[in-house]
Amino acid sequence: MLVDRSGLDPLNGRVVRCKQCPRLAAYIRRVGREKVRRFAGEKYWARPLPSWGDPNARLLIVGLAPAAHGGNRTGRMFTGDSSGDWLARAMHENGFASKPTSYAKDDGLVLDDAYITAAVRCAPPDNKPLALELANCSKYLSAELGMLRNVQVTMALGKIAFDAYCRVIGVRGLAFAHGGCFEVSGKTLLASYHPSRQNTHTGRLTWEMWSGMFRTAKSMLR
Repeated sequence: MLVDRSGLDPLNGRVVRCKQCPRLAAYIRRVGREKVRRFAGEKYWARPLPSWGDPNARLLIVGLAPAAHGGNRTGRMFTGDSSGDWLARAMHENGFASKPTSYAKDDGLVLDDAYITAAVRCAPPDNKPLALELANCSKYLSAELGMLRNVQVTMALGKIAFDAYCRVIGVRGLAFAHGGCFEVSGKTLLASYHPSRQNTHTGRLTWEMWSGMFRTAKSMLR
């Protein structure tokens, strides 16, 4: 079933204009003003981030939230930081991305059969959104799920994203664990550790573990 962007683009426009969470709105603006030394000369996006990818995707990636100096700087989810490079590389190796890096919004990266979204669209302090902020953002994820009609496999990156997705689809009792696989309403939900520096630099998430998740996801697509 072909899906056009007539619903997704207006939804993303509402996301970008959203100011429903004062704490997050203030934080991303402050980060955009103060920056960090290595990006001192760059103009930060410093707004909520839209989702992106192939509207006909069979694979949906649900992340936690934009990184303060990654997506919040570049204006694209999983772009401009090590998590984005891990994701792009794994997706490229499995035919979901046109190139193995993700460093800028205009870098030419194109997703094929995959769509990227997040539980929260603004970078939260310490990567810890509040329950109310997750609830406020859930309406966007819920709307996307209704529009992305070809999704067969959803990969949730980290427990917060996993739990947020389960709440949106109304499923209780599923426990997050890396490699977890669940059949929900005729679709597959995969659970993976998030490719954050905290996980990849400590060895909690190895490259083999990570790339294996995408091989598994690809094998499940009909």
